[in-house]
Amino acid sequence: MPKIFFTGGGTAGHVTPNIAVIRELALDFEILYVGESSSVEEKLISSISIPFFKIKSGKLRRYFSLKNFYDPFKVIVGFLQSLRLCVIEKPDLVFSKGGYVAVPLVLAARVLSIPIIAHESDLTPGLANRLTFPFCSKICLTFPPTAGQLSDKRVVLTGTPLRRALLEADAKKGASLLKFDINLPILLVFGGSKGARFLNELIFRLRDKLLESFNVVHITGEGNRSQEKEKQGYIQKEFLHHDFGDVLAAASVVVSRAGANSIYELLALRKPHLLVPLPKTSSRGDQLENAQKFCELGYSRFIEEDLLTDDIFIQELKNLIENKTSIEKQMANFKAPDAVSIIVKEIKKITGQTSV
Repeated sequence: MPKIFFTGGGTAGHVTPNIAVIRELALDFEILYVGESSSVEEKLISSISIPFFKIKSGKLRRYFSLKNFYDPFKVIVGFLQSLRLCVIEKPDLVFSKGGYVAVPLVLAARVLSIPIIAHESDLTPGLANRLTFPFCSKICLTFPPTAGQLSDKRVVLTGTPLRRALLEADAKKGASLLKFDINLPILLVFGGSKGARFLNELIFRLRDKLLESFNVVHITGEGNRSQEKEKQGYIQKEFLHHDFGDVLAAASVVVSRAGANSIYELLALRKPHLLVPLPKTSSRGDQLENAQKFCELGYSRFIEEDLLTDDIFIQELKNLIENKTSIEKQMANFKAPDAVSIIVKEIKKITGQTSV
């Protein structure tokens, strides 16, 4: 049975697309995952009972930090650990979703002539993927504009792998799970694994005002729950795993950060949404680029964090509800390819499991 090393981490957005592909391959391939210890990838991969190998890796920062002086040594250690893993386990392929944790394994695979497939979700490739793309046999991309930036025969336009729970989401089941007593539109708010703080503070502050017009489902992220007493029409969760697709399907409107995976899921389920991208002070600016692009296409509404006041936020949500039907019609123009099937086909080609 062919063996594949999956890697990618730092945020859940690097891991959940990998999980969608892993589930499709699990019967025909031996799957192992390589990532950092006590990381988001270790938590998520452990939950699906896939063997997890821990390596060191240093973050590639674009700003001054004392960590920049010793993190390169962690990358070297991770590279040596990855070499050892590859020699012992002899994978037939490495699939990288990006993030700094992927760099040591991809470099080791290159040294040992192991084929590599990488996937990029964002419109503009992240630094880790830009560093490793030269070593890849195939480069899978989510959006056509990114392909135009690379102009490379190795590029395959795949879209982003979506979890089956999202593709098979049931709005009625989601509404039944939520059990709201009052018949109001459902507002779903989530900030991702690392961008939740600003949105959490906003929703905590405006909760009573929002409850005048919405039932609210608030995904706070781990350790971010408010200690205030729960109110009718307001549900607070740190995470939603298996039920997330059904709850998303039940939502009338959504507020989220502007990570490429989140946007892709919102478009695939035709959910009117307001994006609040991470500012450039907290990111490489990719979320702002994502939000601007999809706003131009008419699929998304967005407000920069620095410009978002309480009154503007409330008004934007009301605008989404008022224009919900027209927004849904516009999003119907977005066609999401079957990314999992396309990627699985490429994996099988390279590992010799199907004819080219």
